[in-house]
Amino acid sequence: MKLLRYGPAGEEKPGLLDADGTIRDLSGLIGDITPGTLAPASLAALAALDARRLPKVDGVPRLGVPWNGTPKYIAIGLNYHDHAVEANMPIPVEPVIFPKWTSCLCGPDDDTIMPPDAERMDWEVELGIVIGSRARNVSEADAPAHVAGYVVANDVSERGWQLQRSGGQWGKGKGFDTFGPVGPWLVTPDEVGDPQQLDLWLDVNGERKQTGTSSLMIFSCAQLVSYCSRVMTLEPGDLIITGTPPGVGMGLKPPQHLKAGDVVELGISKLGSQRQRIVASRG
Repeated sequence: MKLLRYGPAGEEKPGLLDADGTIRDLSGLIGDITPGTLAPASLAALAALDARRLPKVDGVPRLGVPWNGTPKYIAIGLNYHDHAVEANMPIPVEPVIFPKWTSCLCGPDDDTIMPPDAERMDWEVELGIVIGSRARNVSEADAPAHVAGYVVANDVSERGWQLQRSGGQWGKGKGFDTFGPVGPWLVTPDEVGDPQQLDLWLDVNGERKQTGTSSLMIFSCAQLVSYCSRVMTLEPGDLIITGTPPGVGMGLKPPQHLKAGDVVELGISKLGSQRQRIVASRG
């Protein structure tokens, strides 16, 4: 099942994508897709619906974050060996965890707004894990049972704030408004299969920058859910993004940075794709 939310920002309605790629409206059945909707029983009830009986959504509406009310946005750093090398950072022996503020969340195709003093904006295609049921100190074997689904995420970064002006806090450069495009859909585990067998890609202005596979993650999705649940209680609706493969701008020779007018396109097999236009600060 592919769950989504469509409509103007702040006015999104719940929906799903049927087998033919048509958006179907769920607003006659549920008010919104919330953390409560992501519980196993709620997802099972939605999966049992005959999507063909739901109203079609005409046109090509804007898509928002596929669920509303993310309690925590948790990011994992340096989870691909070659990315750690290009970043000139040690290969982690335990997961590197940092926050992205939930205020950065936006739809998959919304504009990315440059902060007023941005100088080193960068891109990072990442596989996101969406938590469906509370997880505290869960084992690696039990971790997948707490996953509601998977999403495409772009961990947009401003490297000056992340590294030079960070004070040791990566989140400073990761959580500006619009730095968290998520979607287009939340895809449930039954459609994804093995999350360690997904292909990732990202283009800037039509030029391929990143190509990767989740099979090369240092810490698997199950390991990350288990590990995070040891240092915090994971709640329904929490989002964990799992690191990026090599090819980010700061690792290129010479380094490349995003500028106003650039177009970033990215995607993950089975999970869909995104497209963002970089725009100057609106004040």
